[in-house]
Amino acid sequence: MVSIKPDYKEYFCSRNSPLNCDRLQMTMQEFPQAKFCLECGFPALLPEKTEIKGSRGIYQVTRFLGSRGMGRLYLGKQITDSQPIVLKEYLLPSRSFNADEARQRQDTFLRVAGVSPADGRNQDFRSISLWEAIVDPQQKRCYTISQGNIETSPTLSQYLIEKGAMSASQVREVLNQALQTLQFLHTQKLRFPSGQVQQGIVHGNINLNSLLIVQDNQQYFVIYFCDLAIWERLFEPPNFSQPSTPDYQQDLEELGRVAFYLLAGKSVDPTSNQPLNPRDDLLWLKSSSNLKQFIYRLMGIETPFESAEAARLALLQFPLENQITSFTQVVPEEEKEKPFRTPLILLILLGIITLLSFVGSIWYFLGRGGVKEDYFADFNQLVPTFTDVNGVPSGVFTYTGETDGTWSTVLKVRPTSEVTFAQILNTPKPDANAQFNYQPVSSADIQTSSTPIEEVQKGQVQFAMTSLIYNLPNDLADKQIAYDGLLVFVAFSKKDANLPRVLNGQITLDRLRQIYTGQITNWQQLGGPNLPIKPFAPTEPEALREFERIVLQDDPQKIAQYKAIVTIQPTEVTQQQIITAFDTGKAGIISYGILSKTWNQCAGYPLAIVDGDKSPSQALFRLNNQPITPSDNICDKDNRLDVKTFTSGSYPLSYPLAIVYPHNNSLPPAGEKFAEMLTTRQGQCLITKVGLVPLQPIPDKYLNSYDCK
Repeated sequence: MVSIKPDYKEYFCSRNSPLNCDRLQMTMQEFPQAKFCLECGFPALLPEKTEIKGSRGIYQVTRFLGSRGMGRLYLGKQITDSQPIVLKEYLLPSRSFNADEARQRQDTFLRVAGVSPADGRNQDFRSISLWEAIVDPQQKRCYTISQGNIETSPTLSQYLIEKGAMSASQVREVLNQALQTLQFLHTQKLRFPSGQVQQGIVHGNINLNSLLIVQDNQQYFVIYFCDLAIWERLFEPPNFSQPSTPDYQQDLEELGRVAFYLLAGKSVDPTSNQPLNPRDDLLWLKSSSNLKQFIYRLMGIETPFESAEAARLALLQFPLENQITSFTQVVPEEEKEKPFRTPLILLILLGIITLLSFVGSIWYFLGRGGVKEDYFADFNQLVPTFTDVNGVPSGVFTYTGETDGTWSTVLKVRPTSEVTFAQILNTPKPDANAQFNYQPVSSADIQTSSTPIEEVQKGQVQFAMTSLIYNLPNDLADKQIAYDGLLVFVAFSKKDANLPRVLNGQITLDRLRQIYTGQITNWQQLGGPNLPIKPFAPTEPEALREFERIVLQDDPQKIAQYKAIVTIQPTEVTQQQIITAFDTGKAGIISYGILSKTWNQCAGYPLAIVDGDKSPSQALFRLNNQPITPSDNICDKDNRLDVKTFTSGSYPLSYPLAIVYPHNNSLPPAGEKFAEMLTTRQGQCLITKVGLVPLQPIPDKYLNSYDCK
């Protein structure tokens, strides 16, 4: 296993661990402002309350956590809002790096530290997401900032020290999650901070210290990757023995070795002080032959897998350990001698059932083509592409929306992996010589008035994107281009007593109203655990307004009670807090958020909504066209927003997203034509890819296409 370890030979640390030496910590206790270790001269720890300035904020160090890989970890907070962050400090000490070497590494660090999906979607692929990378040329230091507390989670190395070996079924789950993450890293288009887009990336540094485990009362856990080699190796001293260039196969081999160590409960033979030998059969006593052979193939001892995807498919084909034992029962000898004979009546019943199933299957598959054709009939009748829309006026047009609203959010997404939605819509029809510039504004009090709509009325802009289209003035018109909505979510886990199971995956509007006005304050009141309810809300103004309108019924008293108890913060921060709360088992959070930020994640389980005596309505469906349930593993990403649930009006928390424009025939029809383009097949496909719901179902062939054409 290739593991990056700090090796600063120029510093004679008596503990041989300059990043995490107790002598260094003693120096800081005695001389809080010390710049170097008094014993070896290695750069000192960052003092508490040190402020680090980045391009996205100023961060303050709270306390030192320890070292990991090539850096030192600190708990901290963002100065502006006191939100928790984890800071990782990388060093380029002067005895190990000259000025040119330090500068080159810092320049490269800014270009490569942190990767994200090239399409701009907020996807949790279980790899630590870096908020920003910072360099300090004077101090020869670099920093990464991650939001929340996930990076404080124990590594698998720490897990083994504290809890010992994992069971075979636990190791299998580690492999399942890790291979899914590797499949994403190896195959998806990823974007570096420099803007460079690359098809797939090698992790190159998979070991017990670069995999974090976030636990939920030891019954459910999530594995996170961290410390990719592409930036970790920048801080290896020049005298460090350089390993070969990592490749995808090496990632699989290293993951296999991690799995082997987890089964064995250790990575080093205490007698020889050498890494454990995977060919030692005595170390495989807790494993089935299937799992052993699988890990052998990962490590390349037996025929290697071609890819992470192939490995994961193979893993899912053999049964869990507890499934094997649960179906293996000891049969008394006297029962073995009595062969089982199926009664005649049972045989007849089985025959009838089989025949009915066969006939039903024939009917289903014969009728399937017609059903599909009718299902997509509305979509097939749409104008094909932007270029097919006639009458688009020439000129430069300005339109607006809420600064932190849904449209501002989805414009940042890259639906085609190359350019953002905003860039696509800036010149959607080049031959028309029309340019559409988006300039968002903020409403001072969206409960009483919408600034984007007022801007249209005043003639400051040509049109606005908004969901607040009820009670529009007579001089304005609107055209719907998509559905938006709110998903209400609670902490998701696989525990038997988790909140989604206790709530049966649903909540009534009345209960939701009582929670958000302080009438229900503990989950015990709803049949759950004795756990205080912590109500949160997102920052998007339109989402807040729609919640007040739909759930709180625009009741001033209820709105006042709601504002007194709710915590408003970005949805991403709430999701991170839910994951962090797994460690304590106290994830009593409930929140809501816009579709584009909540449907494709698994920190929170989206609850079905019950309106009065109507049936529960779930917005999120599995790929088998069935609503999700609390027993589903929503982390496998096999979920989608169900279009029919929105178009039928059955989902209570849905609302239209529309273009509002002047009702004036003397003006160029910029808003109308922009709406026409967004309601073409191409437009509706792009709208789906950025996390909104189209006006009609869309065939998969469009959604799977590169540019929606």
